[in-house]
Amino acid sequence: MTDFVLAIDQGTTGSTVALMDGRGRIRASVNYEFPQHFPQPGWVEHAPADIWQSVQKGISAVLRKRVCKASDIVAIGITNQRETALLWDRDSGEALNNAIVWQCRRTTDFCENLKSAGHEKMVRRKAGLVLDPYFSASKFRWLLNNTRGIAKNLRAGKVAAGTVDSYLIWQLSGGKAHVTDVSNASRTSLMDLKRCDWDSELLDLFEVPKDILPQVVPSSAVLAHTRGVKGLPDGIPIAGVAGDQQAALFGQACFTAGDAKCTFGTGSFILMNTGSERLLSRSGLLTTLAWQLGEGGKPVYALEGGAFVCGAAVQWLRDQMQIIRKASEIEALAREVEDHGGVEFVPALTGLGAPHWAPDARGMLSGLTRGTTRGHIARATLDAMALQNADILLAMERDLGKRMKPLRVDGGAAANNLLMQIQANVLGRKLIRPQVIETTVAGACYLAGLGVGLWSGTGEIRKIWQAEQEFRVGMTPHRRRQRFASWQKALERTLL
Repeated sequence: MTDFVLAIDQGTTGSTVALMDGRGRIRASVNYEFPQHFPQPGWVEHAPADIWQSVQKGISAVLRKRVCKASDIVAIGITNQRETALLWDRDSGEALNNAIVWQCRRTTDFCENLKSAGHEKMVRRKAGLVLDPYFSASKFRWLLNNTRGIAKNLRAGKVAAGTVDSYLIWQLSGGKAHVTDVSNASRTSLMDLKRCDWDSELLDLFEVPKDILPQVVPSSAVLAHTRGVKGLPDGIPIAGVAGDQQAALFGQACFTAGDAKCTFGTGSFILMNTGSERLLSRSGLLTTLAWQLGEGGKPVYALEGGAFVCGAAVQWLRDQMQIIRKASEIEALAREVEDHGGVEFVPALTGLGAPHWAPDARGMLSGLTRGTTRGHIARATLDAMALQNADILLAMERDLGKRMKPLRVDGGAAANNLLMQIQANVLGRKLIRPQVIETTVAGACYLAGLGVGLWSGTGEIRKIWQAEQEFRVGMTPHRRRQRFASWQKALERTLL
């Protein structure tokens, strides 16, 4: 009999469920998309029932692939979209409102008011985060102020609040466990990074009662057990949990301070392991908790910069602009032209994240001429995806005071060879792509496997990780400076 780990990767546009064997090989994987809701400009919501249904469908479908029996599953790992916030009923498990997605900007005015009142310094010192509607705390406050019947439910002690990992663990455990791991808790603006627990001053600032929040627990340990999940036996340990970007860092075997990765998903995110040091950025980046292994384990921290729109820009070209029919077509279309042809695309479709933190910024497509083709727009889109990451990397290097190591890349868009070469060129750094580019899944599996002793430690996991391809720099420093200067001009116009 072979031991398997089941991973649930709950993302912004869909849920992936996968099975990894004891040798670290992903043997089966399925994905189910679910609807996105945009009730007003700048607002983004999910129906929690759609999220849970997509996970249930994924569990059933991956088991139908018959690579293992349900009884062979020794642990479950969860990774998830991080800052998305939701409320649900403790008795029924039903959502009390739609989830507010991490991309949503509805709490911009509230966050700006907190900034004006001088609260950002305290939030940065304790939580490591800037005051921005991106993070969960202001979303919880909005839900508490705008959900029908919430006061009565609060008085009755029936309200549970959490990020998506908490909601899934609640559902998987039949309502027996209300927990969140330290990496997800660190994205709420409510956790003290030093103590790894909810902070009373932050809770008061955002008007969030502590008793509705989950218990903060390690990223790798037995946190709960399955109960009443269709297709799964009761009692399977849920033993690994991390936010998607931290899971990708772990899945890339970035276990040493200075190791870094960039995940190309709906957004793009660069994380660098800083070890036991909580490095506070001077350049608009975030300090976050990467993971904690086991009860009493030492927290590992990271420096992070994220762009809200990466793969979502390709989806926009496909769905709204209808320039392509499938996301995979963008590479071939972009290769039809030699370069961007003067076209610049700033994909601030939901504001700008690090290092600018401009929630009111809006996207811009400029430099169009009669000679502009679909290929130029496609190439400008790939360039933009890479250039915004370069913007973040330069800020990260300013904080570090030194050049970074070669960057490990993953996520769905990392399969695009042209995009990876563009990224290496504009960064001026070698890129390394692993054999398993969906490293969020791998990270969730590794954490869960460690939690039940399937693997002895990170040294064993480091041996499992394998590189698939390297992308070396193919652009001169002079050309890189020119390309970056053109991008910066477009970016400055967006920020006006």
